Amino acid sequence: MTHPLVPQIIELATPVAEELGLEVVGIVFHTNQRPPVLRVDIRNLQQDTGLNDCERMSRALEASLDAAEIIPDAYVLEVSSPGISRQIVTDREFISFKGFPVTISTSPPYDGQQEWIGHLIRRDETTVYLNQKGRVVEIPRSLVTRVQLDERH
Repeated sequence: MTHPLVPQIIELATPVAEELGLEVVGIVFHTNQRPPVLRVDIRNLQQDTGLNDCERMSRALEASLDAAEIIPDAYVLEVSSPGISRQIVTDREFISFKGFPVTISTSPPYDGQQEWIGHLIRRDETTVYLNQKGRVVEIPRSLVTRVQLDERH
């Protein structure tokens, strides 16, 4: 369940990130902790995301959040990078990670397999295309439960 403040925080954080050459890839507000933890995942569009990117985003976002006063009580802001072992979700990510090794999970199993390992080609409205040693595998999107970058291959 997404916290009701998350859409407002995304709206605030996205232009802050863009100004720094970064992209917001996820926001979670953990209100079950005291103080609550606001976790913002970012990535650098030009190079590997580093600690410096997280620090710059943290300072800039903290100032914007304080000024907007959308979080009424004390909270902890965590800015981090999801790293390479992460799921590919958006159209932009499918374009960015074309040619990268991925693991695609399906449910129910497709063609007798539940996990497909290969290099990402692309996706369209109905299909995810995977290159397995030169062979193109077409997996129906309706069966795909997860597409994850695979750093082992």
